[in-house]
Amino acid sequence: MARLTRRRLVLGATGLLAAYALPSLAGLRRPTPSQPAGPFYPAERPLDDDSDLTRVQGQERPAEGRISDVGGRVLDRNGRPLPDLRIEIWQCDANGRYRHPRDIGDRPIDPGFQGLGHTVTDKQGRYRFRTIRPVPYPGRTPHIHVAVFPTGERPFVTQLYVAGEPRNGQDFLYQRVPEEQRQLVTAEFEPTGAANVEFTATWDIVLGITPA
Repeated sequence: MARLTRRRLVLGATGLLAAYALPSLAGLRRPTPSQPAGPFYPAERPLDDDSDLTRVQGQERPAEGRISDVGGRVLDRNGRPLPDLRIEIWQCDANGRYRHPRDIGDRPIDPGFQGLGHTVTDKQGRYRFRTIRPVPYPGRTPHIHVAVFPTGERPFVTQLYVAGEPRNGQDFLYQRVPEEQRQLVTAEFEPTGAANVEFTATWDIVLGITPA
């Protein structure tokens, strides 16, 4: 699959915005609100581009940060699973740094963090990533960027936020989401009690399509 540029991602979110602004019809799931891709969609895809962002091929040390599993389903508005869809996530590392030339932060980039990963939904529309619990950086609350690639459609782009994070109240993009819809872009990062994975988060993505 050809690499998508940030411009195409932003166009995808914009092109779908009208559909997500429509009121929900009776019996249909409310679609996940779209959000912008932001300036740090990777300019160069990492060679290690899988669903585990906490391990980079050739690096002995795993990612710094609080290891978390994030998963759920991708559904249409009827609640039907959408299989075989590519889904990507990207986020800053535990030092608040993106793997992008425009990120000029003064803290070092974590070489053990992949920065971007992808997977494909299974027959039940399920996806799963291993990553770190997102951290804040200047001007933003903790979040994970997400892009879903519906067949024959422009990509759907949004951001996932941490439930109960105090910085959400001051984050300009989180506040743009209508209050009654914020739970659709927010997930609980629940402690697991396990040694290798500290948190797990379950989050379903509902695309604004209603296949027959």
